[in-house]
Amino acid sequence: MGRAKEAGAEALTAVVDEAAASARAVSQHADTVPAPVGAADESTARGKSGTPSSPRGRAHHNHHHHRLPEPARFALAVVLSFVISSLGRSFVDHCSDNEVGSITREGNSRAELAVLAAWRLFGLALGWFADYDSYDLAALALLAHGPATYLISVFYGIRALTAGAYLGVDVLSAFLPFLLLRRLSGAHAAAPGIPNRDIVADRGIQVLTSLHATLVYSTTLFLASRYLLPSTLVLHFQGIPTILPAAEAPFLGFGCPTTQLLSLLLGLAARTLIFTPLVATPRTLEDQKMNEFDPVHATLQQTVAWNLWGFTTRTKVSLTRTAVAMFFTAVGTYLDTTLVIRGVEPYGVAVYASVWVVGALVTGLTLRYVGSI
Repeated sequence: MGRAKEAGAEALTAVVDEAAASARAVSQHADTVPAPVGAADESTARGKSGTPSSPRGRAHHNHHHHRLPEPARFALAVVLSFVISSLGRSFVDHCSDNEVGSITREGNSRAELAVLAAWRLFGLALGWFADYDSYDLAALALLAHGPATYLISVFYGIRALTAGAYLGVDVLSAFLPFLLLRRLSGAHAAAPGIPNRDIVADRGIQVLTSLHATLVYSTTLFLASRYLLPSTLVLHFQGIPTILPAAEAPFLGFGCPTTQLLSLLLGLAARTLIFTPLVATPRTLEDQKMNEFDPVHATLQQTVAWNLWGFTTRTKVSLTRTAVAMFFTAVGTYLDTTLVIRGVEPYGVAVYASVWVVGALVTGLTLRYVGSI
């Protein structure tokens, strides 16, 4: 039986290597194919006007030519993600002697396994068709799986190294396929021609905005630990070994390296997902129309639309990405906890997840304010 597992692992590893080599060949071919005639002129014209149709910037505005069609590349990304996740989790289980198995449920039904697979597929599809890049997917993976990692490490006694390894597998399985099969966005690559490139590329601003988001998460978690989490963990998490880390939570996680490190990672993820694309978004014609809106002569439909969604393009980008961060935090935390950990109740998980959702909300709103200064 052991030899069969080793042979299966070797076969899966060979599949990953072959798929990665094919993806790199596709990316190299895309880089060597010349752009269509007139594409450079069009890109330059849009750069001068300041209104490109995508925040990816002038260098990333043209359509990329790939040997494989987009559906095939997306399918390859899905396969790579599932294979990396399966191999990575098996490797962590083997190296940790299945440490997490001591707190997990005995088994999941086919329906529950299908839900977990569908959730992963949904995240990849959203990232692909919403034009997210590898950094965006890594950020979403951190936001979705970070809260469950914190729970099992701090309250269930799983070693931080083991819990962090599982989190690393989740992040890698989302990051690597997109890194191989899709170029970075103009914002994350700090490409020439994108708006506010000096802000995007400035290391000091990157550090300060990441620390700002980290402080929001640390404060939210500290307040929740003092006033909400202890009773929730006692009443709705049966068999939880301890609640002392919540009842005796130090201010902003000082003295608890796990809390500080995870807050830093989530703050970095929120800044990557929300702030960078926000400041790199150019002004559009819609912004000009919003400034010229006249409520006196507008129709009822136009007035309602302006009141509900009459924001600038940058604000829309920040609100949309904040909503995505909140959604992935809520669903990811709920599924990782209710379908994995033994003895938890749905209501308790919902309360626990809401703490991290509030953290994502406040972080997104405050980053929008910082980006408007």
